[in-house]
Amino acid sequence: MQVTAVIPARYASTRFPGKPLFMLAGKPMVQRVYERAAAARRVGRVLVATDDERIFDTVRSFGGHAVMTSPEHATGTDRIAEAIRGTDADLILNVQGDEPLIPPAVIDRLVETFDNADVPMATVAVPFRLTAARPDDPNAVKVVLDNQGFALYFSRSLIPFCRAGGTAVEPLLHWGLYAYRRAFLEQFVGWPRGRLEQCEMLEQLRALENGARIRVIVADQPTQGVDTPADAARVESLIRQQES
Repeated sequence: MQVTAVIPARYASTRFPGKPLFMLAGKPMVQRVYERAAAARRVGRVLVATDDERIFDTVRSFGGHAVMTSPEHATGTDRIAEAIRGTDADLILNVQGDEPLIPPAVIDRLVETFDNADVPMATVAVPFRLTAARPDDPNAVKVVLDNQGFALYFSRSLIPFCRAGGTAVEPLLHWGLYAYRRAFLEQFVGWPRGRLEQCEMLEQLRALENGARIRVIVADQPTQGVDTPADAARVESLIRQQES
């Protein structure tokens, strides 16, 4: 099975313009993410999908592979679907370009999920207790699972609501790392945006609305994404600690 990790990277960002090129301990963020994805044992190829020549040139400068894609894509998944055209990828990973500390071992676990032929799409979650995120934060996406480890629902609201109180169900923080079988990805981008997706602004709900199942790997280690310059400063400090 040919596994390709694709990193969608846009220069424009409301909160952090130029984020993929922000320097973290001597390397641009996109290179940090690229190297983490390439370190996964089950990944055969890594591509950066971008619509910006500055990012394209930067990736080429450190020896990486980049693909120029249309600037009209509404989502990173649409950009990835264009980037893999003409490749022999069987399984495609969507690795967020703002995860410079993503553990390669988690990527490998995600790929191994597809040893089960019944899994069309998979993603990752982590218990909130292992993170600094708050369950009541609408920017922290929650997911609840069925007994087989498939997603029942994703929401920006705190789910589930425990009527009797207590902590009978531990909240899980969704971690925006995805994997798709190629045929499913091509089907997914052809579906129109559904009502739930438009309501929550979460594109993974498109799969659930169309009856597809999403396998969820529960990681036992957190990661630190970069949404703002303040996040970048914290991540750079962690990188320097790891590399010292």
